[in-house]
Amino acid sequence: MSDDHPWWRTAVVYQVYPRSFADSDGDGIGDLRGVIDRLDHLEDLGVDVLWLSPVYPSPQHDNGYDISDYTAVDPVFGSLADLDELIAELHARGMKLLMDLVVNHTSDEHPWFQESRRSRDSRTRDWYFWREQPNTWRSFFSGPAWTYDEATGEHYLHLFAPQQPDLNWDNPDVRAAVHQMMRWWLDRGVDGFRMDVINLIAKEPGLPDGRPPGHGARLHELLQEMHREVFAGREGLLTVGEMPGVTVEEAAGFTDPARHELDMVFQFEHVGVDHGATKWERRPLHLPALKASLARWQEGLAERGWNSLYFSNHDQPRVVSRFGDDGACRERSATMLATVLHLHRGTPYVYQGEELGMTNAPFSGIEDFRDVESLNHYATAVAAGQDPGEVLDALRRTGRDNARTPMQWDASPHAGFTSGTPWLPVNPNHAEVNADAQRRDPTSVLAHYRRLIELRHTEPVVAHGDFTLLLPDDERIWAFTRSLDDVEWLVLGNVSGDVVDVPLPDWAGARILLCNVDAPDDLVLQPWEGRICVRP
Repeated sequence: MSDDHPWWRTAVVYQVYPRSFADSDGDGIGDLRGVIDRLDHLEDLGVDVLWLSPVYPSPQHDNGYDISDYTAVDPVFGSLADLDELIAELHARGMKLLMDLVVNHTSDEHPWFQESRRSRDSRTRDWYFWREQPNTWRSFFSGPAWTYDEATGEHYLHLFAPQQPDLNWDNPDVRAAVHQMMRWWLDRGVDGFRMDVINLIAKEPGLPDGRPPGHGARLHELLQEMHREVFAGREGLLTVGEMPGVTVEEAAGFTDPARHELDMVFQFEHVGVDHGATKWERRPLHLPALKASLARWQEGLAERGWNSLYFSNHDQPRVVSRFGDDGACRERSATMLATVLHLHRGTPYVYQGEELGMTNAPFSGIEDFRDVESLNHYATAVAAGQDPGEVLDALRRTGRDNARTPMQWDASPHAGFTSGTPWLPVNPNHAEVNADAQRRDPTSVLAHYRRLIELRHTEPVVAHGDFTLLLPDDERIWAFTRSLDDVEWLVLGNVSGDVVDVPLPDWAGARILLCNVDAPDDLVLQPWEGRICVRP
């Protein structure tokens, strides 16, 4: 494949959150054997890459994003032999494995940190950030970003939970150890990494008060060094960097192939358009803002760099409950949202259950939640005087546990996820919303995803065509064109429960290539309709 068209531009990635995907041994927690047993589902869907959320040994304070050993598998998920088998099974099906990697911080139970906190003269003391007088930074998970450690009388930095101390990437020994670990995984057959909050590794010198890190001046240098030391000379890999707060202009630099840093980044601008002052203060969706956000990224990365396309992942509520209608129009709004997203220019990411139209869960009380971010927010907000019922409503809308309820395979008591008691309750709607019910239904959400993925694989305009947003101010219609050479497609989404006329007379009589309703070839959209049209 030419340098202009690397393989991942026509690929679709599927994210597996292993704790909630499939449990093979009845302990109520998903595992690697469960993933292996369900690979036929991914092959049938047509995806090219499996992104595996962390399976490393971990105390699970942040569901595996607090790693205590980078070169092993937590026994709750299986063994290295199971992971080797997963890699082999994926490769045999023509798919690749993208490992989740968290190197901004470790677990406080990692040997590096255990040694670091032992004494101020420890060999790895400078592998983390220690201060007698901490700065004013706040943790993303509520509270101060510094915790006092009595053993040595200093505070250590943790931008997330206190059990997740930040690594000091200014230390060359830290970088060398991380690079060595990454090469170890690539040598084992892994095909790349999705790197958690990777922009946070570049801290401002001296850790000044004020805005926390996010885009430190050294980030380009650190990523280029990582590329040289880990990825250079290896073919067929994929590198994805999660970067909270990254701008379009910055992303173009990070993903410019000439710079040898990353293939693509995850940005958060579009999944913040319905936030108030914080993510817990939700506003009704203003469609022009969502369209404008994604269009800005389409334009900004049109000439250099590349987009990651997603609505859902392990940190986001279910998109059909967020931007769609998870009641009577669940299937139609799920397929409309999928059509719009997958027809943008970039690499689409499907989060487990998204291809079924899974919804947010009806959590009854705080005891139903497991996520550290949600639990911390509840405790902090209630202590500050907020009404507990209102705080719970915010968690139900926005909490990360919505994405982490078990995968809904069938209509059996625990949705085919486990024969035991699931670690997080299964959504009660699994009796109707499940893979088994959709697998042979040509009108299902699952079937629609199959068709969208096939279009990306077979129609060059989807992967490589230009993007032009239409009707930017329309509050119900999402419309844009994709064009390549003499091919032009119109993509339409009705983001409402109304019947709407499309004011695009130039497209009258266009042939419908794909639609989620039985629609005539006119320019009238049914509620939550999504369609792709080709010029006559």
